[in-house]
Amino acid sequence: MFAAFCITVCIIILKQNQSPTYSSLSLFSQHELGVTHVLVTGGAGYIGSHAALRLLKDSYRVTIVDNLSRGNLGAVKVLQDLFPEPGRLQFIYADLGDGKAVNKIFAENAFDAVMHFAAVAYVGESTMEPLRYYHNITSNTLIVLEAMAAHKLPINPYGKAKKMAEDIIIDFSKTTDMAVMILRYFNVIGSDPEGRLGEAPQPELREHGRISGACFDAARGIIPGLKVKGIDYKTADGTCVRDYIDVTDLVDAHVKALAHAKPRKVGIYNVGTGKGRSVKEFVEACKKATGVDIKVEYLNRRPGDYAEVFSDPSKIKQELNWKAQYTDLKKSLQIAWKWQKSHLNGYSHS
Repeated sequence: MFAAFCITVCIIILKQNQSPTYSSLSLFSQHELGVTHVLVTGGAGYIGSHAALRLLKDSYRVTIVDNLSRGNLGAVKVLQDLFPEPGRLQFIYADLGDGKAVNKIFAENAFDAVMHFAAVAYVGESTMEPLRYYHNITSNTLIVLEAMAAHKLPINPYGKAKKMAEDIIIDFSKTTDMAVMILRYFNVIGSDPEGRLGEAPQPELREHGRISGACFDAARGIIPGLKVKGIDYKTADGTCVRDYIDVTDLVDAHVKALAHAKPRKVGIYNVGTGKGRSVKEFVEACKKATGVDIKVEYLNRRPGDYAEVFSDPSKIKQELNWKAQYTDLKKSLQIAWKWQKSHLNGYSHS
């Protein structure tokens, strides 16, 4: 058995035929033979919700924890509608920074593993609010680790963190039976191929969001065009080069990592296609995917950007038998665009 990350304030069970009052005697508070209970922090967000969907499809028991500052309750409701059976999914509205709440949740839940996605994650915003990012990514991770130690659980804190948080997790693991799997990845694109989930950032975050979101906003006429920041990098066409990973591939890597996690072992893997694509290439793919001749404005560089960032995924291929399958930019963007067109207001029905 493994066990896990988490958070707290109030618990909402999105099932009409269940009592809204959380009970320590619920299925979520008991370890069950043959059932792995995974806590997904940030599970109402873009990547986290897709991870929760895959886990539920694979018969895991899932607890989503999210403070909804970046996530969408609508995504959780979609998952609850798909998996309404008792003991499959619960949602906890909470903040990882609340230490007392974390301890309470650990006392009332029997987690076996965790996928940690709860983090602010926009480069542009991080340059304007660096202390917020250090606190959100690093301090909150430390609070969760301390709670794990206090509850003396066999632990598998698994997921995504930045370098400083990685160091904390690795150092902490040396004194416990913790099984650690850290996945490093960069620009995530695409959405659920069956059209159940997609990316719906909060309106105030659109300016700092992913390039795919900006492309779609431009194609929909929400913004007048796409702003490409930096055309004088030392790359083939002058724009930044990135390794774009489809969210479906990314989630598959997480599930494989979870299955291979071993106590007292630390696994660190790059997750990507291993091939960089320039921003100009991405924009052209987006134009083809949407069928819209998006207007492009070229501006000065954005602080914090590197010329080229792409991964070497050879280790994860060799050790976990994982390889990216959704590597066609146009196709990934077409899938995401289809969801965007059918969800003009995100998860809202208004």
